[in-house]
Amino acid sequence: MSIAGIIPIVLLVVVILVFALFIVKQQQVAVIQRFGRFQSIRDAGIQIKIPIIDRVAGRLSLRIQQLDVMVETKTKDDVFVAIKVSVQYVVLKEKVYEAFYQLENPHGQITSYVFDVVRAEVPKLKLDYVFEKKDDIAIAVKSELEEAMNTYGYGIVKALVTDIDPDEEVKQAMNKINAAERIKTAAEYEGEAERIRIVAKATAEAESKRLQGQGIADQRREIARGLEESVEVLNKVGINSQEASSLIVITQHYDTLHSVSENTRSNLILMPNSPSTASDMLNQMTTSFMAANKISEMEKEEELKEESK
Repeated sequence: MSIAGIIPIVLLVVVILVFALFIVKQQQVAVIQRFGRFQSIRDAGIQIKIPIIDRVAGRLSLRIQQLDVMVETKTKDDVFVAIKVSVQYVVLKEKVYEAFYQLENPHGQITSYVFDVVRAEVPKLKLDYVFEKKDDIAIAVKSELEEAMNTYGYGIVKALVTDIDPDEEVKQAMNKINAAERIKTAAEYEGEAERIRIVAKATAEAESKRLQGQGIADQRREIARGLEESVEVLNKVGINSQEASSLIVITQHYDTLHSVSENTRSNLILMPNSPSTASDMLNQMTTSFMAANKISEMEKEEELKEESK
């Protein structure tokens, strides 16, 4: 056979191979039809079909795909919200035939089911609970889609409620309520802190007064002990109690005048300021004490008489 006769044969073989061979990508399947009728499903790799008789009717991806659906609906407390639901789905490899031939528009079918479930679930909940129960809404969407889409060769991997967007005026009102609640809480904490400060201050002042009173009592006790010892010392040298008391009063009088003279800014006024009146003060005090003792004794006698009756 001459070269001129071989060339047409080679060209025919090349043309047949070009039309007979086709490539299916990884994670993809090809549906082959013969004269318009389903013939076979081909996996990834180099595949062969009969030219003119067979044709690739379509290809389906076996990868996980995602469809985002925006649904506007109303809550139980009459607040309109836009909810974004993300559905992750995949073509089931063992049900490629159903996925290709039974369902013409899978996106539209999934969207319809999402609308149906969301608009059935959200009106049962108040707005605050919609945020809390978003996982429950997603589970309800996934359950409904799985039951319906498995028949058509699609598996539902996950359904997620990815966004809940109330009306702008509602969001502003919610922010104001939240801000007011935080201000109220801050005021309560501030009031509690102020109360603690006041109680602590009052407790400290009470303790200070108690210690101050204890100090004054101890001071007076020591003064009284000192006076007692002074009187005993004077009695030992032949000075009686009356004279010793007068001497002590005069001595304290001069000590006070000395202290006043050392402090030029003192506001102390000493009355009476004459040394001769010290003895009179002592006599008056002694007389008062004696009178008080006498009255006390008389009251006790009266009480004894009343009890004897």
